[in-house]
Amino acid sequence: MAQHKSAIRQWRRNLRRNAINRRNKSILRHQIKKLREAIKSKDSEAAQTLLPQTFSLIDKSIKKGAIHQNTGDRYKSRLTQQVEMINPSPSK
Repeated sequence: MAQHKSAIRQWRRNLRRNAINRRNKSILRHQIKKLREAIKSKDSEAAQTLLPQTFSLIDKSIKKGAIHQNTGDRYKSRLTQQVEMINPSPSK
């Protein structure tokens, strides 16, 4: 256990931040899971409506520091590819 006052304060702050990050990551994972279920069931409409919401949550998680920028970009790229694979647009 920490002995100094500043170390104790830092420990309490760390616990609070840990809980916040855990909650943010959990919300993000649930949203990604819903989107992946829509992709798996080939529900194009649901996937198209869930995609912007998921992007928003990913961006918020990046801004809050819960996930890294590159991780968020990777999620967005892969999810976009999967949504587009449901009904590919005609090539020119």
